[in-house]
Amino acid sequence: MKPRVAFIGTGGTIASQGAGPLDTTNYGSSGNPQLDAAQLVARFPELAEVAEVIPVPFSAVPSPQIQFPTWKALVSLCDQLVAEDPDLAGIVIGHGTATLEETAYALHLTAKVRVPIVVTGAQRPSSALSTDAGLNLVNAVRTAAHPDARGLGVLVLLNDEIQAAREVTKTSTGRMQTFRSPDFGALGQADGDSVNFYRRPIRPGAPDTPFDLRALDALPRVDIAYSYAGADATAVRAFLAAGAKGIISAGFAPGFCTPEEFSALREAASSGTIVMQCTRAGSGRVFPTTKLREAGFLTTDNLNPQKARILLALALTVTQDRDEIARIFATY
Repeated sequence: MKPRVAFIGTGGTIASQGAGPLDTTNYGSSGNPQLDAAQLVARFPELAEVAEVIPVPFSAVPSPQIQFPTWKALVSLCDQLVAEDPDLAGIVIGHGTATLEETAYALHLTAKVRVPIVVTGAQRPSSALSTDAGLNLVNAVRTAAHPDARGLGVLVLLNDEIQAAREVTKTSTGRMQTFRSPDFGALGQADGDSVNFYRRPIRPGAPDTPFDLRALDALPRVDIAYSYAGADATAVRAFLAAGAKGIISAGFAPGFCTPEEFSALREAASSGTIVMQCTRAGSGRVFPTTKLREAGFLTTDNLNPQKARILLALALTVTQDRDEIARIFATY
């Protein structure tokens, strides 16, 4: 008997249809509608060879528009699917690749179901010659149904590689191997003959976290100040004026910003805003140096800026205490 796996389609390249098989870059302007979950499952009948896939209706949302409301809706929908189908082996979510890593990490921190959740997407639309949509979807289903996927939190599957939601990031605009985990590498691989895991993340994730989107109307505002040679404090001041409760400083490696930014951020920290030093490098820990500690800054461990923003926003829903926020970043 084949495992039952739910598929939620949120749109994105994986569901897109270009003007023809050679349209791999301009498909967003083709005028062709995106495939919904049922249409995408029907387009790739090979899915039936690996599982009983249950398409679940959901809005097609361009991934640059996805944020808290979509994450909250997905968390609730996953709750509903598991409650209605106790035999469900796993859940797959199709997603645009622009913010795929952010949705995956948000769900990794907030989903409350114990079945595996696997987020997948594609670099080429489903209509393209040599599209990766079909194989990514098949392998995501296989991974979600695999018993070893349980207890790993939310996973990301593209290009035959299984990645941890906390670690993975998009590294290329168009290449198939775009999703990588720079510091620690993939968890496993989905090959033609079998799905294989080679390591397990130590840090906890869904559903064993204190964060719950379901009772929230919004997340606290947290912004990212990106450092570059000659950056002044304009962005920092604008974020504070807009009501930011936290600021992630995406600084130079190994973790510092320009003097003008530092001065404004130190002032913000002294006034009660949570300021966290991150790095734009894309890999490696930010070290809690004496200078940062004395300025009142916290550090983001090895999270990239976009994921540090999500964790800080969620942390602010459960505590305002700086020491507790530091513990949360050391834990998740």
